[in-house]
Amino acid sequence: MWAQETEDGPDGTWIVRNVAGGNAAKPYRCPGCDHEIPPGVGHVVAWPADERGGADDRRHWHRPCWQARNRRAPRVQRSRNAPRY
Repeated sequence: MWAQETEDGPDGTWIVRNVAGGNAAKPYRCPGCDHEIPPGVGHVVAWPADERGGADDRRHWHRPCWQARNRRAPRVQRSRNAPRY
């Protein structure tokens, strides 16, 4: 079972799940800095909590990038079907 919480911010309401390093088995691309999150590194997964968001809208973020998301724009705008790694 994953522990997740809901966070409210100026960019909407998000469901946020913490992923421990031991559970991070695949590489992901952080939308905040556009750098890879390698396997074994703890991070967060976030997606919109409203009707806009679903399983396809989950994004894996470095924790500091997630916390700073309102202070800076993403470095790369990816299309919905672009690879995440």
